[in-house]
Amino acid sequence: MSVLVTGGAGYIGSHMVLELLNTGERVVVLDNLSTGFRWAVDDAAEFETGDIGNREQVEQIITDHEVDAVIHFAGSIIAPESLTAPLQYYSNNTANSRTLIEACINTGVAHFIFSSTAAVYGMPASNPVFEDAPFDPISPYGASKMMTEIMLRDISAAHDINYAALRYFNVAGADPTGRTGQSTKNATHLIKVACQTALGLRPSMEVYGTDYPTTDGTCIRDYIHVTDLAHAHNLALGYLRNKHENLVVNCGYGRGFSVLEVIKAVQLVTGCEFDVRMAARRGGDPAEIVAGTRLIHEMLDWTPAFNDLNEIVKHAYHWEQSILDRKSLKVMPN
Repeated sequence: MSVLVTGGAGYIGSHMVLELLNTGERVVVLDNLSTGFRWAVDDAAEFETGDIGNREQVEQIITDHEVDAVIHFAGSIIAPESLTAPLQYYSNNTANSRTLIEACINTGVAHFIFSSTAAVYGMPASNPVFEDAPFDPISPYGASKMMTEIMLRDISAAHDINYAALRYFNVAGADPTGRTGQSTKNATHLIKVACQTALGLRPSMEVYGTDYPTTDGTCIRDYIHVTDLAHAHNLALGYLRNKHENLVVNCGYGRGFSVLEVIKAVQLVTGCEFDVRMAARRGGDPAEIVAGTRLIHEMLDWTPAFNDLNEIVKHAYHWEQSILDRKSLKVMPN
């Protein structure tokens, strides 16, 4: 049997492929390479170019590779962007997910793991926020993910499939051994942007909003290392196979850092001062959101290995340096 990873040429997906291969799984990746990179997929995985919205192709891949589990990363991920392109987000994240799930039902896939988001909570009344908090998304991004979670809940009640929805907080860092990392052009991830600015790849960076009701006026987020997140998915796969129950868990460390605290960490780790400019708030940004983490520890016995902001920054910075080195040697495509 095989595990199908959709979006496996992307940031989190490529780390997931490494995690699965490391534990002996047979892996097949489906990616349309709109934001991912073929070189980011380990050669030990099978690779198929295509789109999750093509049901016939997905069903053929599942059948050909004897897929028993799908881990679904493909989609659009920028909350502020979703405010100006809602149809794109409902198409990529909701409609295409529905097609993918239908293909799974038609071919007898037993297990489905969905990359959800803390954005389904919107602006929680209190922090940390736990899984029983109500859905209240404030962006089409969060709403599109919420809709897919609801579909999975209803479909699992009607069909012989179980699912896990992992609600990510802010994913950051890179593979500690430098095999993959965040490589998307024009990425908006705070730590990536700050590391690029430290390297001189950006003349300056902006802080969006300094008047939030937080200790220093900037947004507070819970940052999780991408390798710890991939490991949580692998544990969730084992849970679905062994328990035959559904699972919804937050993925974070339960501690928040403000935007200014993150920038200071990047300056400390890199030894570089850089130009930071204050800007107006962006739409779709809650003031603070921090994960309640009791369930992920209890249900999955998950123990993070990289729960340290400076280490997350170090791995992200080293990856940005490696991108520059590889491009200078012309061994990495632009």
